[in-house]
Amino acid sequence: MSRVISTDTHIVEPPDIYANGMPAHLVDLAPNMRKVTNDNGKVSDAWFLGDQQVVTLGAVTQAGRRFEEESELDFVEVWEDVREGAYKPDEMLEELAMDGVWGAVVQPSQGLFWYHIEDTEILSGICHAYNNWLVEFVSSHPDRLKGTAMLNVDDPREAAKELERCVDLGIETAFIPVAPLSHQPYRDPIYDPLWDAANETGTVLLMHIATQRANVPGCEIGVDMSTYTPAGLRPTQDYWVRYAMTDIIFAGVCERYPKIQIGSTEHEASWVPHWLRQMDFTYENRPVYAKYNSAEGFKPSDYWRRNMFAVFQEDPAVLKLRYEIGLDNLVWGNDYPHSESTWPHSMQFLDSMFAEVPDEERHQILDTNAVRLFGFPE
Repeated sequence: MSRVISTDTHIVEPPDIYANGMPAHLVDLAPNMRKVTNDNGKVSDAWFLGDQQVVTLGAVTQAGRRFEEESELDFVEVWEDVREGAYKPDEMLEELAMDGVWGAVVQPSQGLFWYHIEDTEILSGICHAYNNWLVEFVSSHPDRLKGTAMLNVDDPREAAKELERCVDLGIETAFIPVAPLSHQPYRDPIYDPLWDAANETGTVLLMHIATQRANVPGCEIGVDMSTYTPAGLRPTQDYWVRYAMTDIIFAGVCERYPKIQIGSTEHEASWVPHWLRQMDFTYENRPVYAKYNSAEGFKPSDYWRRNMFAVFQEDPAVLKLRYEIGLDNLVWGNDYPHSESTWPHSMQFLDSMFAEVPDEERHQILDTNAVRLFGFPE
């Protein structure tokens, strides 16, 4: 069987990551982990920012429990029960091997939720602390574990500096929020220093599900999980990445920065063909709205094929639509150690989804595309 690389795998941040890693003047404001008791009397660890609880630890753990008893997916977890593979690199590779996975692009867990906080200075301090910790985590197995930095893009010039710092430390993939501050959409030229830094360094930018910045109109995902509704979660989250990528394409970003690579992570991907058709229709038939004319003679779908891609996990329709999406534009992830992860049964999911896919195409999607995008060895 050919090698499998997961491009959506997560660490779980240790309790002391922020207190030990944020700049000195922010340490007293650093997030901290505390015990809480839910309405059923169960004790869990949860992250707090000041007096505000920002989800429980169980929201980003409990891998495999969906295959045991789905009713036990209660988001209740204490740090002592978190799988060691979520915060120790050797153990992570062992856990991935149990799942048939050779290597992984490693991303934050709690970091997804920190994008919803309002204080931009604290968010930058959180990113700095996590990035420093991540450098050490992936350094012991740099060929098999590729780190994903966190960037606060509220100030794009500062984000560009942090990106360049991370590249110097060996991290060449970075999160940007799937929806930036509402008054500062990605079509704004203010982001040009960030796009330029990513273009020049070859850094891959990822927009992960649930990473909207604070107070984005219409977004229900925030620091308080009690406000979440089914309509605002997985069934509709691909809206945000479609909006962001459309904004970027029609702003001419991919034309001005032709080497840039931007990925959608955990939004699945069977929506891509319809979205591409609607972008091309807008470009060709509604120029009054498009307000953009590619000097390269490209349609929006051409920029998708050259500059963008999607990470899918459990979306069988993707393989039926793979030629419309683009074989070069698909990679896969197991989402370890989150509760919705396919771990430890990923090979069963993949064998089912790829049942009618030629071996060479399976190998491309599960291996060589990740090699090209993220720098794994061939």
